[in-house]
Amino acid sequence: MTDPITRRDALKTFALAGGTLLSLPAMRSATAADAMPHITANDPVAMALSYFEDASKVDVKKFPTYKPDQKCSNCMQLQGKAGDAWRPCNLFPGKLVNANGWCKVWVKKA
Repeated sequence: MTDPITRRDALKTFALAGGTLLSLPAMRSATAADAMPHITANDPVAMALSYFEDASKVDVKKFPTYKPDQKCSNCMQLQGKAGDAWRPCNLFPGKLVNANGWCKVWVKKA
């Protein structure tokens, strides 16, 4: 005959399973972000929003609303982990933008 499962063993198993289930969304989102492609300058949405991968290359005469301190990293549309060079943006679903980039829809992060 097999030994019955003790209450202590059952609680340990449930705690381990619960912790694993709670960590799955975090692992999935990190993996999904790593798999997303970087936005390119010839992307139709990037062209429509005048996206620059490097904010220092923005032509101030062509985009008078641009200020030197504006970057994707301090825009409210940028998502993801602070400090990452490439992160998801609400304006470019399914693609990553350069944290040092800029587009004409830039809005200061609160």
